[in-house]
Amino acid sequence: MSGKTRNRLSVLIVFIFGFFLFYIGTDGFKAYTAESARTYELMKSKPDFPSVTLEDSKKRTYTLQEFAEGKYVFITFMYTNCGTVCPQLEMNMAKVYDKIPSPHIGKDILFLSISFDPTNDGPETLEKYRSYFGSDGETWRMARVENELELQQLLDRFGVVVIPDGYGNFQHNSAFYLVDRNGKLVEVMDYTQINEATDTVMTYVNYEKEG
Repeated sequence: MSGKTRNRLSVLIVFIFGFFLFYIGTDGFKAYTAESARTYELMKSKPDFPSVTLEDSKKRTYTLQEFAEGKYVFITFMYTNCGTVCPQLEMNMAKVYDKIPSPHIGKDILFLSISFDPTNDGPETLEKYRSYFGSDGETWRMARVENELELQQLLDRFGVVVIPDGYGNFQHNSAFYLVDRNGKLVEVMDYTQINEATDTVMTYVNYEKEG
């Protein structure tokens, strides 16, 4: 065997071995990045929404279970001082809200924006912020989890990464989350895909109606 052939064979072996490791490491190519890996794991585990206390813009306090009362809940995580992705996230949430047929709003599904900056996002701030996006404060509420331990539990459970920059802002990931009638996470969706997110919600609702 010539030296050139041996070199080619070595490269091929290394490539095959690397390919195999990548396949295993990404669970059969299902997770190419940290974010997609997080989403994939969430979709496999489908965690329950923890029993945390929410305080909304009207100063009402309750758990998600008390808020939802057996309905689906469409959720985002944000903070009001965000000048980058959060405004777009909430605008897109408003578009999904508007696309859901009105008979389902409040009856089958509710919307909830949760701030992960409870120190700065008190009820008054959330009340002002919700008005920018057309939230009615009832079927779409904005709330905070004031207890830091409860908040961290929620963020960890839903794979929400929040990193303070030391100047009052945060680096964070963003998505649409759908929790079912039993309080279980069933979908993590791309917040830029408004029509797809709407279709996903309606698929769940219509499947139940048809069933």
